[in-house]
This record gives sequence, C-alpha cells and structure tokens, in this order.
Amino acid sequence: MRQVRLMLAAIVTLLAIPAFGAEGIVITCVGDIMLAGSATPTLSRSGYDHPFAKTAQELRRGDIAMGNLEAPLTRRGSEFRDKTYRFRTNPIAAAALKRAGFSVLTLANNHMMDYGDEGLQDTLATLSRHGIVHTGAGESLAEARREAMVLVRGKRVAFLAYSLTFPAEFFAGANRAGTAPGYAPYIREDIRRVKTEADYVVVSFHWGAERAEFPKQYQMETARLAIDAGADAIIGHHPHVLQGLEFYWGKPILYSLGNFAFGSRSIAADRSVMARLTLSDDGCAVDLIPLNVLYGETRYQPGILSGRKGAEVIERLSRLSEPFGTVISGSGGRFRARASGADQRIAAR
Repeated sequence: MRQVRLMLAAIVTLLAIPAFGAEGIVITCVGDIMLAGSATPTLSRSGYDHPFAKTAQELRRGDIAMGNLEAPLTRRGSEFRDKTYRFRTNPIAAAALKRAGFSVLTLANNHMMDYGDEGLQDTLATLSRHGIVHTGAGESLAEARREAMVLVRGKRVAFLAYSLTFPAEFFAGANRAGTAPGYAPYIREDIRRVKTEADYVVVSFHWGAERAEFPKQYQMETARLAIDAGADAIIGHHPHVLQGLEFYWGKPILYSLGNFAFGSRSIAADRSVMARLTLSDDGCAVDLIPLNVLYGETRYQPGILSGRKGAEVIERLSRLSEPFGTVISGSGGRFRARASGADQRIAAR
C-alpha cells in the first residue's frame, strides 16, 4: 500500500486544455515560498490565500505551476536548534497553495527538515492529500531522489530537485529521511534515468549565497552538468534575490528567481520574477513577469509590476544576465529572454 501511495504522489494527470494558445507545455515557475516567520500574524489574521491574491490568476494560466516550499507543513516534530532560523507552516496552507494553482512543489532546501522526520512526514502526506506532487525530499535517499512526473496532453514532464545548502545533516541517507543532496553522480544518474521515461526534464536547485547577485562557480558547473545529462531547464533559488539567466546549448538556466511569498521583512529581497517556460519540440522559450516582493510595499502579498517599475526589474535582470550573453526584450509587462550572438549559434548545436 505504501508503494501505491508513493506512486500516486509522484504522478498527476492534468486536463488536456492548451494554455492560452501556447504551443507546447507551459510551466510557471516562482522562487522561494515560506509561509511562516514574521508573516505568521498576518497569515493567521488574513488567511493563507492572502499571499497569492494578486498572482493566482497568473499562476493558473499555464499547464503547471511550480515553486520551492521552504518550510515543512506541520504542527509537530523535533526542532533542529543548531541553526539560526527554523520555520514551520500550518498545514492548512496546503489548501491555499492548491487554490493558487500550484501543482508541483520542490522540497530540497535548508529548511525542510527544521522539524525533523515528523515534520517532513506531515509535509509529504499533506501535499499528497491535496493533490500537489513533490520532489526533493523523502523518507530515504531513494525517495528524495525520486522524480515527480506530470502528464500534460500526452507528454510527460519529470521534475527533480536537489539541495546544495547546509546543514548537511538535512541530507537524506540510505535509511534516513531528508533532502536530496546535489552531488554530481546523483544528478547525472537521476536525469539519465528519468530521461528514458519523460519527454522533458526540469531540475530545481537550492544553492548559492544569500543576497549574492552573481552565481558561484559551482552553480554554473552543476547547472551545465545537469543539462549535459539531459535536463531541459534549470530553476534555481535560495539567494532570495535575482541572479542572471543563461542559455547553455539552448537550454535555460535561471540561477535564482528570488523570493516569491516569503515570511521575511528583508529589504534586500525586493524584486523577483515569475518565469514562464514553454517546452516544445523546438526547445524551451522563457517569458518573464516582474514581481514586487518587498515587505514594506506588499505586506507578504507579492504583486505583478507593469510599466516603468516592471521595466526596471527587467533592466536589473538584463544586467545580471549580460555576462552570459542573454538578451531580454519585450513590453507591456511581458518579456522574453533569448541567447544572442555566438550563444545563439551554440544553441543550434
């Protein structure tokens, strides 16, 4: 019975309705979601739909919406005290995440084990009960490395997630619950394995340095390794701020999407983007939607930015992406990223 539950938690079939005329499978990606911390009083008073009131319509426009859930959904567990910040979220938040449109959540991060095995068990059970598939954490290393598979209009999209952040005690072992560590042999093996069953593979990484605008060398090496192994797109988070966008062999690497709905009053985490990936036989197109995530202006309710304010976010992301030869252009609140020059020729390998 347990194996049956695991299989059901790992695959979901979506309605065969094309996403707003797009040709291909549309995945709307956001960064870190943490519905706890300093947001707890607001969420207790206003409800857990509050963070998504201004973005849910956009989240629901694609075929799949994915984000990184950076706190266990639990009321119990043994608190891991050997770190500065520990979080847990009321499990009733899962229903709000589902209503907002999320169908895939990644769990490989540095907070998922803040309340130990019980906290993780509650998270896995709660997400499965609400029909949200998940990847990146489990009751063993094998489970943590297991993909989430989503079927859309006859195409199978596999999601994998890895953490490259401390504490290392959170990493799963052969017989120990935890998160999937982003070790190169695991990444290669898992992508090659799921590539035999899936039409597309999207890989999520929790990595890098907080507040750093440029990725570390190991982020770049790991992302390119994943694409060489067969990944079609890379989604990164953890720095809480935007990092650049690269096309490697024509496949997008979004090094950090920044925060999304995050229980913090940080002034550094002020702007972010929603990334809309369109996967097709022609490759992966990337459209970007600017977001305001600054607590002082949003009160834990991220909103879409248009006009000059939206353009300023894209200008920032363009500056961060310029070293990778990436060009971002567009207007009216919708922007598309593409490789340029020699990078465009490489993309046509």
